[in-house]
Amino acid sequence: MLGTSLLLALKEIRRHKTRSFLTTLGIIIGVASVVTMVSLGNGATQSVQDQVSSLGTNMLVVRPSRGFGRGGGSRPTLFELDDVEAIQTQIAGIRAVAPQTATQATAIFEAQNWSTTVTGTTNEYFQATNLEL
Repeated sequence: MLGTSLLLALKEIRRHKTRSFLTTLGIIIGVASVVTMVSLGNGATQSVQDQVSSLGTNMLVVRPSRGFGRGGGSRPTLFELDDVEAIQTQIAGIRAVAPQTATQATAIFEAQNWSTTVTGTTNEYFQATNLEL
């Protein structure tokens, strides 16, 4: 019974060569696509994990908030340089405190415009994040 079914299947494959080729090609492309997407996803995951690991387990990011009051239109109270100095001097065991600010800007070079984020910080940022300039 199995032998008869196998012979019948082979006969049909030979009879419809183009259809069989296209079906096989579709399966190959589908499997290759899935393998590629899984590999890209794993690579991206590993990249993010490496970046987070490079920050270390002892980094704390403190950001101002709007608070818990009513209404959502108010701007958060920003930290002042005095706050940064207070954190550095009053909390033991801190290796670096790096204030940071960012804004959107347009960079213009040779008649071309680029929208970009401009970030300002201090030298301690590079010490805190183990980055080099």
